[in-house]
Formats: sequence, C-alpha cells, structure tokens
Amino acid sequence: MEHLYDKLTEYARGEDYPYHMPGHKRRAFGEMPSDVYEMDVTEIDGFDDLHAPEGILKDLQERVARLYGADESFCLVGGSTAGILAALSAALPEGGHLLMARNCHKSAYHAAYLRNLKLTYLLPEVIDEFGICDGLQPKEIEHALENAPDVQAVLIVSPTYEGRISPVREIAEIVHAHGKILIVDEAHGAHLGLTGKARGNWREQAGDAPCRENSCQAGADLVIHSVHKTLPAMTQTALLHVNGDRVDRERLKRFLRIYQSSSPSYVLMASIDNAVTMMEQDGEKLYGDLVRDFGWLTKELSACRRLRFLTEELECGEPVNGQSVSGQEDLADGDCKVRQDVGKLVIHAGTSGLTGQQIYDVLRDRYHLQLEMAAGEYCLAMFTVGDAQEGYRRMRDALLEIDVNADERKKELGKSQIAPCEETSGERQMEAVPDGTNGGRQGGSEPVVARSLKEAWDAPWEEVLLCDCEGRISAEFVNLYPPGTPIAAPGEVFTKEIVNMLLRYQTQELRLQGVSKMGTVRCLTE
Repeated sequence: MEHLYDKLTEYARGEDYPYHMPGHKRRAFGEMPSDVYEMDVTEIDGFDDLHAPEGILKDLQERVARLYGADESFCLVGGSTAGILAALSAALPEGGHLLMARNCHKSAYHAAYLRNLKLTYLLPEVIDEFGICDGLQPKEIEHALENAPDVQAVLIVSPTYEGRISPVREIAEIVHAHGKILIVDEAHGAHLGLTGKARGNWREQAGDAPCRENSCQAGADLVIHSVHKTLPAMTQTALLHVNGDRVDRERLKRFLRIYQSSSPSYVLMASIDNAVTMMEQDGEKLYGDLVRDFGWLTKELSACRRLRFLTEELECGEPVNGQSVSGQEDLADGDCKVRQDVGKLVIHAGTSGLTGQQIYDVLRDRYHLQLEMAAGEYCLAMFTVGDAQEGYRRMRDALLEIDVNADERKKELGKSQIAPCEETSGERQMEAVPDGTNGGRQGGSEPVVARSLKEAWDAPWEEVLLCDCEGRISAEFVNLYPPGTPIAAPGEVFTKEIVNMLLRYQTQELRLQGVSKMGTVRCLTE
C-alpha cells in the first residue's frame, strides 16, 4: 500500500516543476528546514482531496478506521478542536440539548455557542487529595438522562487531562438504551486500543502490556483523538471516528468542511500517516516499552516521602498512596471502575510545602525538565511511546532530589506575590477552597447560570476587579490553561467560592485566562 509521506518524498525528488501553490515552490527559504518545504504541496494530481477523498487519503482513513476499530474515520488538521466542533454540530440540531461533562475542553463550549445549544452538566466527583475530577460513573449518566429526557446527545471526556479513564462501554450501553448519541472526547487517548490485546478480547488477555480498549471499541458513536498528544505526530493532527447509524455521516462531513481549512496541510496529514504506520508495525513493542518504563519510574518514586503521585491503576474506593479516594468509598457492589491511564504522572506537592507551580518551576529551571502544566497543588508530566529512557531517569533523579530538599527549594523560591485585590483591600480575605485545574467546584456543585452562553457572550460587558465581582455575571470564559476547562463560563455567576479560588490562583502565579494582568474580569454590564 502506498503511503502519503513516501509519495510526497517521491514527488519532491522528481522532475515535475510546481506551477501551483504553495508559494514557496518546494524551495527552502529563511531558516526553515528544506524537508518541510519539499513535503508541503496542495491538492494536485495523485494527492487526493481530504474533503472528497478517493485515492491515497481515502486509503489512509480506511487504515485508521481498521486500526482503531471504527466504522469510518476522518483525518483532522485542525486538532481535536475541529473534531469536537463537527461532532457536536452533526449530532445535535441548532438549539439542541446536550448533556456534557463539566470538565470538557473549551472547544465544546465554543460549539455550544455556535449552535446555541442548551447545556446540562455532568459533575464528576473530585479526588479531594489531588483536586482533580475523577472519571464518570454510568449510574450518574443514567440518573441525568432520566431527569432530562429531551437530551439528544451526551459528551464525556475519557481519559481526562490528568488520565482518569471512565468505563465507556457501560456508559455507551446506558446512553443507547435511552436512544441518545454518545460522543467521547478521547483526545488524550490516541494510544488506547492499538495493541492486539485491545483489538482482541482485551478484558481476558494477560501479559506485560495490557492495553485498554478505546471508545470506538467500547461502542461510542463519535470519538475524537489527538494524534499529537500521545503518539509520535505533529501538533494539530487529530482523528474523528464515527460508528453505527445514529449520526448522519453526510451531515458530519458537511461540518468537517465548514470547520476545517479547504487547503489542509499535507505535512500534517503525512505526520498522521507516519504515526499510524508506526503503530501498525511496532505498536505492541512501543506500548509495551511505555508500560515497562513508566512502571519502573513509579516504582522508583515510591521512595518519596513528601511528594505524592497519582499513577497506580486505581479503582474506585481503593487507596491512593494509602488513603481512600474521597467520595468513592460507598459505591455499591457492581459499580464500574474508573482507572488511571499509563503515562500521566500527576505530581502532588503533598507535605513538601511547595505549590504545584513551584515544583513545575524547579523542574524547568534547575533540572531543565519542561512539564505539561501546573495547578495549585500539583503539576503534570506526560510520558508517551515517544519517550527515551533518559527522560524517565532524569525525572526520577529530579523528583527524588526535590523530595529530600523541599525545604531548601522553598527558601530559594521565596514567597509568591500577593494578588492585586489583597493589596488594595484589607477586608477581602481568601478562604480555603478546593484546589485543582478543574476548578474544584465543577466536581461538586452546579454552576449558577443566570444567562445562556450565547446570550452572555454577545452581551455588553465591563472590566471589574476580581475582588469586586462576587454576584456578577461572567461575560467571558475564565480558566487555567492548559487544559482550558472553565472555572466560569459566560452567563455564570461569580460566587464567593469562585472568586476565592481565582484569587488563590493569582497569588500562586498560575496561568489564568480571562483574568487580566491588572486583576480584572469581564462582567455583564448591570
């Protein structure tokens, strides 16, 4: 079978002169590598059309579908964002009713804005010790569907940004029993289900590298994967899979044409091809190496006495480093299990006296280890099939040293700056609130919605100091980035809990979107 990257290389080295786009004409300019220019072409003869594939791109998408166990798959060059926008637009009519996990990516909220969707939230439990949202339980979704029978589709995130995997197969059975469409944002799970153990009877297979099934294999109707997140592919590469007949595929293709460029990058599509080929040929070994090396790392890190890690294959109600997961101890027999994905190293400050941002900063500045993100009490390191053993060794050495010398590191870093509100008002005191990148409250309490998302995002607004915005209605999304899940969305009320949380994040110098450098947020004019 002909591969896209081979055909691009052959064309670049042939005698054909390019009287076509792009304007660089396959010649290197400036400091960009010549190989990139050589592979960057357009929809010329023999290279197919992503929006109406009949040849080499059609073959690629069919290979992708076979690899993931999907009925049909589509290559995306606009990241999982394009896939989520297209999936929600195709699955629901304009003004439709979506049941969605509150910890969904901001692109899901953008789709709700564009299609004026009515939103009902699923609120995942929070693992209190770590301040992150857990996976969803099937019974939670069944209860929500019984209370909102007019819902047309359900959107969940699995794995979550921090690696929590929900029991998608059981969730799919419940959603379909209610006659609804299940969409799974599995952006962080492009590595799932690609070994023989997963493509066969994964539940009963044993071995050194058991691989969990992906959401296509579990029965979801629409599944989105970011190839670049956990596989060796370039940024912006993603996949959208469709299964069964609950989703109109022609409608889905229409929205893909709307949300994606009419001039898709052949460099990115070749990167998808290359990653898929690698997993087809060497997936068993690559995934096996990941499981082995990550297991070695977590075993080595068990020597830490102050830092804590959420890494083990945790079942609901089982202990995390000796402590039960809050809120999960009383699950009835037969409830499905939430698991922790391999490769997501959640590093919690524990009793070190450091913040998540400080651990992140020390790892970057002192040890030259760049992590994925930092939150109030933890930070996140990602390991994939692309990591060399050196990466595991360096992380082990750095964390063991930080664990021993935490007090020293804390003195070096000094005290964080005070948030602007505290400098100007002695009356405003921050109170203890749940921590975590998902905003804590999202897992425990329903947001107070005063206006619809679409209405609020289009309404007049004004800048208000964060310490003065309690009771006001947000006109913008406010979130930590990454990952970009909202603490407050347009139309929602800034409660005391949210304000205290944002003040705390400001003090910890985390990356807050929606809060200006002057410490203001956008609120609807009164």
